[in-house]
Amino acid sequence: MRKTNDNVNHSQKNNEDGVLDLIHTVMHQYRSLQYQTLRDGPYDITHMESKVLSYFGKNACATQSDLAKDSGRDKAQLARLIKSLRDRGLLEGVADEADRRNVKLTLTSDGQAVLSELRQQAKRLNTQAVSGLASAEQEQLLQLLRQVKTNLDSDK
Repeated sequence: MRKTNDNVNHSQKNNEDGVLDLIHTVMHQYRSLQYQTLRDGPYDITHMESKVLSYFGKNACATQSDLAKDSGRDKAQLARLIKSLRDRGLLEGVADEADRRNVKLTLTSDGQAVLSELRQQAKRLNTQAVSGLASAEQEQLLQLLRQVKTNLDSDK
């Protein structure tokens, strides 16, 4: 596996800017490590493609319209993502019996394998990220991050 050299968000200066900048840096590093496995393998999966696979992994036989409603993403962007995933054999579609204009989408066996690999990699990275932290520290970190999220949600 080739190792990518992604230092854009890894400078020490970013860590001095504040909590949210550090969270952004950590998430960027996490995503980079998460997708490195798939970029180096037979599938070149992007973050948005993984979100689409995850959605259809949880919502078998949903439609593109369902995904657009749930995600709030642009329909044209989703159409391109879905077409790309179908062309690569990761998603398949069947016309809806009630309305032939709608296509029910499901993961193929290859799509399920990719999603499974993403989930396994996420578990490995989560374990790596909190290694050295006691259970109580892990729980405290979760509580603190939930509070940060709550604080930001209250500004909506």
